Amino acid sequence: MLLFLVRWWIYVFVLLNSGAVNSQNYRTVRDKILPFNKVVVDSLGHGNFSTIQSAIDSVPSNNKYWILINVTAGIYREKVTIPIDKPYIILKGSGKMRTWVEWDDHNTTAQSPTFQSDADNSCNDKVGFFGLQDTLWDNYGKHYYKFCTIEGAVDFIFGAGQSLFERCSINVIGRALGKWFVGYITAQARENPKDSNGFVFKNCNVSGNGSTFLGRPWRPYAKVLFYNTSMANIIQPAGWDLWDSSQHENNIMFAEYGNFGPGSNTSKRVNWTTTLDLKTVDMMTNISFIDSEGWVHQYQQF
Repeated sequence: MLLFLVRWWIYVFVLLNSGAVNSQNYRTVRDKILPFNKVVVDSLGHGNFSTIQSAIDSVPSNNKYWILINVTAGIYREKVTIPIDKPYIILKGSGKMRTWVEWDDHNTTAQSPTFQSDADNSCNDKVGFFGLQDTLWDNYGKHYYKFCTIEGAVDFIFGAGQSLFERCSINVIGRALGKWFVGYITAQARENPKDSNGFVFKNCNVSGNGSTFLGRPWRPYAKVLFYNTSMANIIQPAGWDLWDSSQHENNIMFAEYGNFGPGSNTSKRVNWTTTLDLKTVDMMTNISFIDSEGWVHQYQQF
């Protein structure tokens, strides 16, 4: 049974801070003064709303101003959906915001994404994503993840998003599926060579238990880069797996650059990984890979 599924749409940001009241406020972002409202969600009824969804429902359609929804500490068992016609929403938590699924004891192989991101220009700051398989469906759009924790065992970061994961903790829990089980961190879904999407992991930390590949292609032009990332001794020496893409080795772009730790040894990696030049690495690891318009800077002002 899916307990908490968040679907992010345009300009949705998740932050880790507290202290909001229902009022009109203003922020100076570069040379602009941006008005925004604040509302409080409190599960005990001490805020403007007692559920996250009711606060989102209060946002008018075709919203044009930032709305800061401060979620106080508590457990919110609800399916949260932000419609595409309600942009400029910020969810701000006073504790680590976690999403999870509860498995049906009679069908433990059934999987649902813990978190689904169907968005453009969305940011997740200090958010925890916890699951086993298909934890984070980074479906499409440009996304920024910073200081997040993402946990799972099988394809637990997957989809066709164009996403930068910076200083995130990637926690592998392969032992949950057996002593000899080998998992997969990523399953990227780039469809053709003209698509700009791909996953970039920058200054991250890969740790946990069991054994895992860095990724396998969900679609024939999958693109993943691990850069300057610490890798524990849980990475399969081959590094990457083809899954059912044995005819597409030359189309896949799986790359590693400047990583460290016992799992980063590339001497036994598969021979079809991509060696990137420094110019390409700099381009992919720069914030401009996901943001050429300055929307990340806007969110950081709140």
